[in-house]
Amino acid sequence: MRLFRPGGLALAVALVAGITATTSAVAEETKTVSYRGYQVTVPASWPVVDLAADPAACVRLDQPAVYLGRSTSQANCPAHLVGRSSGLILEPLTTNTPSSDGLLRRTITDAGVLATAYYAPGAESAASDVLATGRVVTKTPSARLAQPAAVTPSVVATGNFAGDGFDACTAPPQSTMDAWRPKYQGIGIYISGGLRACAQPNLTADWVSTNASKGWQFLLIDVGYQAPCTTYKSRMSSVASTALVQGRNAAINAVAAAQALGFAQRSAIYTDLEPYDSTAACKAAVLSYVSGWTQELNSRGYVGGAYVNATRGGPDLVSGYTSTAYTRPDNIWMAQWNKTPGTMSIPATDWSNHQRVHQYDSVSETNGGVTMSIDKDYLNLTAPPPPVTSFTVTGGVAAATLRWTKPANVTLGQIMVRSAVGSTPPPLPTSGTAVYNGAASLFTQTGLSNSASYAYRVWVKDSKGKIGPGVDVKLIGSKATIGASAASIMYTQAVTLSTAVSRLDGVKLAGVPVVLYAKAKNASKWSTVGSFTTDANGIASTAQKPAVSTYYMWGYNGGGAVLGTRSTAPLVQVHPALSAYLTPGAIKLGTSTLLYGYLNPPHAGTTAYLQRRSGTMWVAVTTGKLTTNGKYAFSIKPTARGTYTYRVVWLADADHQGTQTASKVLTVS
Repeated sequence: MRLFRPGGLALAVALVAGITATTSAVAEETKTVSYRGYQVTVPASWPVVDLAADPAACVRLDQPAVYLGRSTSQANCPAHLVGRSSGLILEPLTTNTPSSDGLLRRTITDAGVLATAYYAPGAESAASDVLATGRVVTKTPSARLAQPAAVTPSVVATGNFAGDGFDACTAPPQSTMDAWRPKYQGIGIYISGGLRACAQPNLTADWVSTNASKGWQFLLIDVGYQAPCTTYKSRMSSVASTALVQGRNAAINAVAAAQALGFAQRSAIYTDLEPYDSTAACKAAVLSYVSGWTQELNSRGYVGGAYVNATRGGPDLVSGYTSTAYTRPDNIWMAQWNKTPGTMSIPATDWSNHQRVHQYDSVSETNGGVTMSIDKDYLNLTAPPPPVTSFTVTGGVAAATLRWTKPANVTLGQIMVRSAVGSTPPPLPTSGTAVYNGAASLFTQTGLSNSASYAYRVWVKDSKGKIGPGVDVKLIGSKATIGASAASIMYTQAVTLSTAVSRLDGVKLAGVPVVLYAKAKNASKWSTVGSFTTDANGIASTAQKPAVSTYYMWGYNGGGAVLGTRSTAPLVQVHPALSAYLTPGAIKLGTSTLLYGYLNPPHAGTTAYLQRRSGTMWVAVTTGKLTTNGKYAFSIKPTARGTYTYRVVWLADADHQGTQTASKVLTVS
């Protein structure tokens, strides 16, 4: 394989380090390039390529240069370039194109110019310094700047395809694609990565959709971090845990690039790992990077692929195929130039489920009168199954009912549902908590926690074992408070019970039904007191007159994607009304008086206790049984003159709180 290492940054040291140079030194080391009334200062060593004069020139980002204009002609690019130098592209401004990996862009509206500084890893500040030298010397009226059109990803790369393909450094113009279509159906395109070495003037969402409609299949390539045991400037960390995170981040950027071009979930994206001479540490870093890459792509519904050399990189991936310490890539794209399509030095059992691409030759080839330098590939790929549709959840009390529609025309293996507490669904079919595995379209999960939220993800696994993109739904938890106007009331009195019901995300549940439940203190079962509707603030209240000491609890039974909840259950104590009458309240020594009264409710046959105050203490005098109507009566005959204070006490039972009368004062003369 031909390898092109990243070139050194040619910008003068003065621009990078901020060192002031003499006038003669600047004249020797820099030059001014003009394009459409815009001037910029660049290193004198950078060649200037006019694409209007040479439309077939390859815009190579691995070499320092200044490119003027934009050519959509068939570029004369080597097939496989990897690496990045520093240089500048000045072209007509037509759309507002953002910066991306290794490409720093500025829109010069007064001159109608788009200036793109490409740079090697770590040299962004030097690229920014180059752009800072630019100035408009002649204003040129430009057409209205177009904003990039919104793209709805719809193309799956690849679908089900076994056949010939090729990859080229730059996406060919449409005329070349049409000329080559009779022979080829698959093409590899470089969509992202800081070491992508060719400009991509043709690679747009329109180009993708046009060629997809003509039957082309696509291999998506990201050229990012390389093995730590290479000489590339952009290398993954030799610390495996850091490399894993780098792989995840690279996948995030690659998905964004794929979606901007219209590539949907189920598409495979390949990380381009150039040949390396492995060591144990290097192998661990590479396998960790690929693990992070694959995990992140899978979590976003994409397929993780890896491009490797058959002898310098490939053996590491093969050796890690069955390892539980790493996540292997879903697809393998192996460079083995043996000119025998589909024959690779890889175990037949590895990546055997239509998961292989073989790069088997590098040639200059002519089709339809158009010559292009390519790497030839043989593809044997199938896409994962489509996801379910109409995935919904309906909350209940400690339960959730999940529903989905299975995809059509899929030989189903199983539907897999997993959950996680909170608002973030499990990213992979191996994470979170297993909820359901089967072939149905509905499942009710029970045993959910009160006042908790759950996030679900469902995957389709086909009969061949391939897993499609996950689809998510969230079940939002709710909470209900309970308030009582009193913790203890007298029999026949009322207590006001209120609740405020809201979702755990703070949204008030207004206009929803809530239920008040009650359970007598000595009972084991709850009963329904009544159903009420919350007001605009999610509040409901009611007045109740419990006959006995009672536990109360408010409940919201859920609805839509909201889980039901139950409040706490405080006890409202009920104490009987106990009256007391002392007749007469003043007597002569040797006579008696009567202290009597009634307990309501009566509690016939229970004991009433007569007590007398002695200093700060109450002492027992006598007891008596309540009659059928709850009456008690005590005859009091003190043996000495003085003032006496009495009360009657009734002790609590299973239904009611204990109670006592007001103090009664007897004077004996």
